[in-house]
Amino acid sequence: MSAKNDSRLRRARKARQRMRTQGANRLSVHRTPRHIYAQVFAPAGDAVLASASTLDSSLRGGATGNIDAASAVGKLLAERAKAAGIEKVAFDRGGFKYHGRVKALAEAAREGGLEF
Repeated sequence: MSAKNDSRLRRARKARQRMRTQGANRLSVHRTPRHIYAQVFAPAGDAVLASASTLDSSLRGGATGNIDAASAVGKLLAERAKAAGIEKVAFDRGGFKYHGRVKALAEAAREGGLEF
């Protein structure tokens, strides 16, 4: 692994420890240059309650690695989470900067009705 990725994972681990003490559902984001993925985990971290990504067939139409695609994933995730009865989550950015696609996904999820 690279030093850059090690640093990102260290930042993510610190944030996840804080979230675990809160006992809230966790909205986890992972991004690659081509895609962005989001999942809502149970407080124990043992079950995925809702998920969405640019790999979903409904979102595969256009470009998948840009801000528009990330906000579409956020809206879709919010819909699926609300359908599963989830309204409050803790936002786990996975050590990525709260900027660009990660920020777009978070804001779209908030607009969709998730609270964090």
